[in-house]
Amino acid sequence: RFALVGVFVSHGAGGVRVAVTGAKGSVFRCKPLEDALAKSFTPAAAKAVKVSAEGINSDLHGTAAYRAAMISVMASRAVAAALAR
Repeated sequence: RFALVGVFVSHGAGGVRVAVTGAKGSVFRCKPLEDALAKSFTPAAAKAVKVSAEGINSDLHGTAAYRAAMISVMASRAVAAALAR
C-alpha cells in the first residue's frame, strides 16, 4: 500500500497553503484550493474545488483524472482533521 496523492494543508498567520505530492513530477502548491480555503476554511470548500487533470501523472495505479479528484478529497480530509483538534 502506498499513497497515490498526498496533500498538506496549513492555515496560519501567513494564510492558507496547500502542497500536493505524488500527483506530478515534484511537489507543487495548489492555488485554487488555497484561494477557496482562504475564503472558507471548511471541508466542503476544499471538496468543491475541481483540480485540473492537465499535467497530473497517470499510470496503471490511477488516471490523471482520478488523482486530480483525489487532491480535493484529501484536502477536505486534512481540513476536517485540522478543525477537529
